[in-house]
Amino acid sequence: MVDQGECLIVIATYNERETLPPLLEAIFTTVPTVDVLVVDDNSPDGTGEWCEEYSRGDPRLRCLHRPGKQGLGSAIIAGLREGIAQGYRYVLTMDADFSHPPERLPDLLAAMEPANGPKVDVAIGSRYVPGGRIEGWPLRRHLMSRAINWFARLMLGLPVRDCSGNFRCYRAATLARLDFSEFCSSGYAFFEEILYRMRKIGAVFCEVPITFVDRREGASKITWREGLQAVAVIVKLALSERCGRGKPRKKSNQFSVRESAGP
Repeated sequence: MVDQGECLIVIATYNERETLPPLLEAIFTTVPTVDVLVVDDNSPDGTGEWCEEYSRGDPRLRCLHRPGKQGLGSAIIAGLREGIAQGYRYVLTMDADFSHPPERLPDLLAAMEPANGPKVDVAIGSRYVPGGRIEGWPLRRHLMSRAINWFARLMLGLPVRDCSGNFRCYRAATLARLDFSEFCSSGYAFFEEILYRMRKIGAVFCEVPITFVDRREGASKITWREGLQAVAVIVKLALSERCGRGKPRKKSNQFSVRESAGP
């Protein structure tokens, strides 16, 4: 049984003033005793200021203010470090735009402590396992996502089908074994890189099927340029390992797909 009070949810934001209030309401309705840390990159729409006002009436929310846009990956790293430093047992990450269903948060948490088998180090809300799906994407987004995931699995030996999503639950004790100063990416390639570095230390993975819904408000922040940068980081990591600068690849990692009643 997972104690929700041991969980921190990290949400990186930039101009999410309209989506954040209903998202927090949904989170606290679903998992009432979790804490939430918003990492805001000085959003000009007042996201950070709204968080400060909200937190004065609800201590479950805190906001980490950064001076400007420094990349999604670096924002998540800042949140993960905070979760480790504050002694949380689990650190979850999710997008601010309702692409990730808050009602599936209990499933991610439950997957960390399976009744049978080893404890899990990272549970991934997956679009690409049986039962997972994507709604609202144009064809180009499907193609880009599928291509990057295939390439990451091939080059980095990742034992999961969804390498690029942000809906995850990490075990903080395992995160504490990573040296975040070694990370190459401050952008979207962070998602593949952290799985690669966790694989190298023998982490146990599982995937929980989810329905990913394209954002309700505003435009997606990922571009083809971000996709190409992710490919470059993946190649750099793969070459580093093959040239002997990385630790030897583990022969295998525990991996499973958690079945669930809902999509």
